[in-house]
Order: sequence, then C-alpha cells, then structure tokens
Amino acid sequence: MEIKFGTDGWRAVISKDFTFDNLMKVAQAHADHLKEKNRKKVVIGYDTRFMSENYASVVAEVFSSNDFEVVLSSDFCSTPALSLAAKDLDADEGVMITASHNTYEYNGYKIKGGYGGPATPEIIKRVEERLGKTKPKTGKTRWEEMDFNSYYIQKLKKYLIPDIFNQKPEKVLHDPMHGATIGLLSRILEDTLIDVVEINHYRDAFFGFKHPEPVEKNIPLLRGKTVAEEAVVGIANDGDGDRVGIVDETGEFVNTQIVFALLLLHTIRNKKVEGAIAKTVSTTYLVDRIAQKEGRKLYKTPVGFKYIADLFLKDKIAFGGEESGGYGFGFHIPERDGLLSGLMILEMIHLHGKPLTELVNDLFAEFGTAYYKRLDLKVEGDQGRTLVEKLKKEPLKELAGIKIKQIDLTDGVKFIFENDGWVLFRASGTEPVLRIYVEMPEKEEVDMILQESKKLIGG
Repeated sequence: MEIKFGTDGWRAVISKDFTFDNLMKVAQAHADHLKEKNRKKVVIGYDTRFMSENYASVVAEVFSSNDFEVVLSSDFCSTPALSLAAKDLDADEGVMITASHNTYEYNGYKIKGGYGGPATPEIIKRVEERLGKTKPKTGKTRWEEMDFNSYYIQKLKKYLIPDIFNQKPEKVLHDPMHGATIGLLSRILEDTLIDVVEINHYRDAFFGFKHPEPVEKNIPLLRGKTVAEEAVVGIANDGDGDRVGIVDETGEFVNTQIVFALLLLHTIRNKKVEGAIAKTVSTTYLVDRIAQKEGRKLYKTPVGFKYIADLFLKDKIAFGGEESGGYGFGFHIPERDGLLSGLMILEMIHLHGKPLTELVNDLFAEFGTAYYKRLDLKVEGDQGRTLVEKLKKEPLKELAGIKIKQIDLTDGVKFIFENDGWVLFRASGTEPVLRIYVEMPEKEEVDMILQESKKLIGG
C-alpha cells in the first residue's frame, strides 16, 4: 500500500494500513531525513488510542537503532505537550503517535519541528521521499523516559495571572473525550478554589464509540452537566488535546469563531502580548475588525494551522488560529493548544468578573454580531471540486438576494457580502465532501445562505 502523508504526518486505519511494518518504514524514513542533516535527537509521545504506547516504543526502537538520542514520554500525553518537549529539550524533531480527532479506527504519526510546532511541508516531503529506501533498523532499546505531562502542566501554570483562581469557589466542567488531556486540567487547578468536574475522563480506545472532536453535536453530556453542576464554563478537548470546544454557563455551545475573537481580545488586551494576528480564510470577520481597532497587522492564510505556525516562525505573532478550534498563543509555542485555550477562557471570565454569555454580548456590542455554521456535504465523486472550479470561472453576483462585494480565492472560493457576511466553498482533497462555511450578522441569514448554497450542487 502507498503511505501518504497529510498536513503534518500520516494517518491510517489500525491493522489495515497502520501496521508495525508500515510504522517502522515511516520511522526509518524519518530517521534517514534527520541523519542527512546531521541531526540526532528526537522526542516521542503518544495518545490514548489503541496500542499507541506500543507503536511509540517501536518508533523509539527504530530511532535508537539508528543511534539517535531518544526521549520517550513515560505516559500518554497531548500533542502540545509533545511539541513543548521538542522545543524545550532542544530536540531536532518530534514524533506524536496520534490520529488527533479521527475516529477510533485510526492511528497516526505526526511529525513536529524542533521549534515546537507542526512539521513544515519541506520536512514532510523529505520524509515521504525516503519511504522504503532503507530497511528499518531494530534491536536497540536504549532511550530515556520523561514525564512530559508534568513539565507541560508547570509551564501552563506560569502563564496564569497569579491568584486569579483563588477569589471564590467555582466549578468548571472538563471533557477530555477519553483523550490525552485526561486529568490535566484538574492538576493545573488543584491548588486553587476551582473545582474541576470531569466527565469521559478515563482511557477508552473507542472514545465511548463517539467522534473525539469537540464540536457541538459530540458533547451533549458536557452541555447538560455544565448546567446541572452550575459550572461557569464547560471545556472539551479532542483526542490529542490540540483543539477546544467551549460551553457557556447556560449549556450553549460557543462556536469556534466567537472563541477565536474572545481569546484574541484576552491575549492582546489583558495579557498585553505584542505582535501581529494570524487567521485562516475560514475565520470570522470579527478578527478583521479587532485588528483594525487595535492597530495590529493581520495575516490571512489558506485553511490549515501549518500556515499559521509558519507565520509564528517568520514574524512576531501575538495570536493565531483557525475555524476548527485550534488556537496558538505568542507567549507559548507555535502550536494549537486546546487545554491552554480553555484555561485562557476561564481566566478571562474571572478577570472580567462576568459570565461567558455577557462576555459574548460585550464582544457583539463592540464589534458587531456574527453567527456561523459549517456544513460538510457528502457529494458524488468530483462534484465538489467541479462546483468550486465553476464558481471561480463564473462567480456569483448575489446569493439569497444579498449582493456580493468581493471574492477571495485564497483557498476555495469565498464570497463576501455587502454586510461583511461571507460564504466559503471548499472541496476536500481526501474525501468526496464539499465544505460550506457561512458567517452572517443575523442568525436567519446563516440558514438562508446555507440553503441557497446547497442548491448550487443540487442539495
């Protein structure tokens, strides 16, 4: 079978394509790439998926047998914890055994740069080119083990405003979705007045037979328990802990675009972090308005955090992120960090002394209302790509009676309306899916635009 890398690594179905033999081929290709650059130190982590620790040990054996200095996580850890270890331990690169938010059938091999973020396209290309060129070396099992989680926890604690969580007793709900952040929020807040109530907080390689992605449809228990426990916020993290989903005190899911805007304001106004702002083309117009008001340079990229991470390496970025719930902070590492994002929302609530619903209302009062939905529409064959190409050649002038003022071809086709609302059409490169993203100033307009957009493909 062909081993094909995606954005920052390789994911495949366990036992079908994700096998020990294929894993060793990938690890050897990765080792060959590093040896050619005279680099000899790697850190390796793994999540809670089926046999992840076994896969990680095999990867460690391959690198050890290639005479690398290897530091292996002593327990399952999150992707940001592994990325932090890569940077702070001066590793040349890192390996994270995870399939992130994919379903339980999958596992994967994520490559991380020594700078503490996603591998660059050049790194991925070099590893792919070396696949199968060298027989995997095995036999040596000499490596150091380290508790990446404890180091990561201590680092995150240092980012918090001193004593911010010692003002009054309150509850927070945490849903690690059976993934790599199990127990971490409790450990961070253990010496405070915050009582962390955990759900889905035991290792389950099947993720409760649910999709370990913190989107609204996957966290009904978190929404209900946040209200039942009278918690100030509910925080969900995906399988490897690099994404976040937020629930307010009324049990309502706060969409990822609003979370982006809130975290951005907290970072630049309250944390006083200097630098530019980075967003993907599928991200809210509220960011543009904030950047303009705060006098910050704004970068816009194609969809994918790798583009945001690249900007962190090239310029001073205060905050950057994407629509899918992955956010990076200029005071941390150039990596999405779901647990830190949840902590920053909690810190913002306590600093302002207001419930999350009021913070959202304040955001809307200052920068205007914004409502958002995304539809992943299953299509036949190349229907999605065909529609996108057609819209590029024959762009719309209006949709649902709302005039279009601008077209953005950064990634897919984005139509921007006169009221600043927008619709983005993107075809998946790996599956027969057309993604339609819509953000509008009024709730009713979102559904109206989605319905009209579906008609373009006969939906």
